[in-house]
Amino acid sequence: MVQSVLTIGAILAVILVAISLVLLKATSKKSYTGYIPGFLLVIVGIVFLVLATLVEKVDIMGAGFGGWGIAALFASAIGLIITALTDSYANAKA
Repeated sequence: MVQSVLTIGAILAVILVAISLVLLKATSKKSYTGYIPGFLLVIVGIVFLVLATLVEKVDIMGAGFGGWGIAALFASAIGLIITALTDSYANAKA
């Protein structure tokens, strides 16, 4: 289960970073639109963790709702850090 949670988290992190970087390049420098996918993934992770306490054991691709919640929170943390660093370096050059 740990391996599947880490794999899901890594895949979600890569997808989140790609979406965030595209949004950062597509919007103005003063816009915070690139951070919205990361915050949405935080909300999804919290919902999955709450759902894990309320619902019976459900396996989705080798991980339960709690595993998906942990993977989503892991991915959002890594994705938001990479997005913030990329955004700050892009704005420092200008």
